[in-house]
Amino acid sequence: MAIALLFAGQGAQKVGMGKSLAESSDSARAIYEQANHILGWDLTNISFDGPEEKLTETGVCQPALFVHGVALHRVLQDQGKMPHIDAALGLSLGELTAYCVAGVYDFEAGLKIVAERGRLMQEACEMSNGSMAAIIGESRERVSELCSEFDIQAANFNAPGQIIISGEKSRVATAVEAGKERGMKRVIPLNVAGAYHSRLMEPARERFAAYLADIPFSTPNLKVYTNTTGAAITDPAEIKAALVKQVVSSVLWEDCTRAAVAAGATELWELGPGKVLAGLARRTERDWSVSSFAEMADFTA
Repeated sequence: MAIALLFAGQGAQKVGMGKSLAESSDSARAIYEQANHILGWDLTNISFDGPEEKLTETGVCQPALFVHGVALHRVLQDQGKMPHIDAALGLSLGELTAYCVAGVYDFEAGLKIVAERGRLMQEACEMSNGSMAAIIGESRERVSELCSEFDIQAANFNAPGQIIISGEKSRVATAVEAGKERGMKRVIPLNVAGAYHSRLMEPARERFAAYLADIPFSTPNLKVYTNTTGAAITDPAEIKAALVKQVVSSVLWEDCTRAAVAAGATELWELGPGKVLAGLARRTERDWSVSSFAEMADFTA
């Protein structure tokens, strides 16, 4: 058995996430207490009790999902399941959680990196007028043609037939209408704060690069996969460059999961709320073995 851990991205958050972990596990509770201390604000209370509007803010939900992912990983460690873990990968923000559990940086450094990334991306959203939309049931080629024509970007290749487009609000709206006129059956505007993984995030990319410049990264002790290419990545300098590029580039999530399975992963374990990644994995290949862990009950199920 070789297990690949999958870590959730922004949008998966839900009020109450992690509460049962902190109530049942000393190591998970310690992670939440440490997070509050590092951040200087009460992440625990917002994660467990909301309000939802606050948890949804980019600068809050990114650290909250990172901490939840690490807490779930600690529970796995406590239960002695780590010898079977072979790889780690994450969707967008989740890639930063994957690097943390793979030992590229410790929890404190990782949380500070995630908090800064979230802050910079929120600033970039406020400086621009961007939006995103999901296109369901279409090929990469057809969606890429639509993006080229309307000067927007394909932000996420999540699974076969599930692609997210991103860019200036007016251009995305025009592309949505054009897609419908051309027979694209499901083109759905998304309720997001801005145009993630597009050129509108360039101010965040630039400042994030400067922030990461002096932070030491280590070689990962697990196979990790970068969203920027879908391939495994080991060199610390390349990992840092990939994290910077990821802010403005397409997330090749389908490619990451396929690469992990091709490299020998026999089971995919999602660590995060909502079972979003499990759904994408099953959409990619029905026969993959996929499990989801979000709360304490999932470890005994």
